[in-house]
Amino acid sequence: MRLKLFQVIDELVQDRGLDRSVVADIICQGMLGAYSKRYPEIPLTAAYNKKTDDIDVFVDKETVSAVEDSLIQMNLRKAREFKKDAQIGDIINVPFEGTIGRIEILRAKQIISQEIRAVEAAAVYKEFKEKEGTIINGVVHKCERSGVTIVVNDTFAFLPKSLTPAGERCVAGYTVRALLKEVLEEPVSENQLILDRVSPRFLELLFELEIPEVYERIVEIKKIVRSPGYKSKVLVASNDDNIDPVGTCVGVHGSRIKPILKELGDERVDVISWSESLEVLVRGAMKPAHVERVEIVDDQNINVWVDEEQHSIAIGKMGKNIGLASELVGHKIHLVRDGDVDRQHAEAILSEEDIGLNDDEKDMDSGEE
Repeated sequence: MRLKLFQVIDELVQDRGLDRSVVADIICQGMLGAYSKRYPEIPLTAAYNKKTDDIDVFVDKETVSAVEDSLIQMNLRKAREFKKDAQIGDIINVPFEGTIGRIEILRAKQIISQEIRAVEAAAVYKEFKEKEGTIINGVVHKCERSGVTIVVNDTFAFLPKSLTPAGERCVAGYTVRALLKEVLEEPVSENQLILDRVSPRFLELLFELEIPEVYERIVEIKKIVRSPGYKSKVLVASNDDNIDPVGTCVGVHGSRIKPILKELGDERVDVISWSESLEVLVRGAMKPAHVERVEIVDDQNINVWVDEEQHSIAIGKMGKNIGLASELVGHKIHLVRDGDVDRQHAEAILSEEDIGLNDDEKDMDSGEE
């Protein structure tokens, strides 16, 4: 059977960007699979005919004196049409004369589709695997409830809803940057490139892209904590005594931080200078609130005091500012009012007095007995 395929091959080559010989081999595999389904016991091969753009299917036939099965046998006269010096017992590769039906054709299409997807997946994996863990640019293609499909170098990538900052708008046609979180060898739910815009690593790479000193490690990012879509806190240190790490990251009138803030939308970024002093570190971590006093309670808890008008700023929306500050310094920060401490102190004194009275009462009871 000969199947004209040049139009199909041309379409796949142009639309999918596949190599012509690769496409031809895939179609050969598909056709061979279809024939093998119909004739499972017959040793068949398939080859692409470049002159005719056809797939030729062949079978090894045995030369016999009396033909019992025409699909795998032929007489000597027929054999010598293909091989002039053919003899009885010779095995000769000749065009297969068997036919296939609609079910087998569907099987061929299925195999071809699977193989083409496998080749495309391998090409995507090869192209993007070395870029895993870096920031890539793309254009928003489609917005769905589960996430956003983004076109990256003519390849579809997926940004899941769970890896998208809260409240971030999705607009088709907009350019977007994201961390290439994972490159799968095979697509899962049609997705092979998984993107991320919520991780601290994404923000760290943005700093490296926008601030040369960070990229060159003159300014070092010690730690980043994020509440995606709301606020991030970035702890930085300078490896050069002449360079202010915070000023370097922020820039004159915020010139350096602005592109990062633009990429993050409504998310705010507090840049904080590293310090060996835990007290100084806590004061910086509580930005934008001004801390009046810091008390290190133990290796897990810290008390801080702020002016009354700074109280809501210190806590932040839904407690996120103080929560991020706690995460940044590695201690639980407690916001304390002066009245709270006075009350706690008074309760402690009363508690001690109660204990003393109880001891006296016990002595009086013993005397009476």
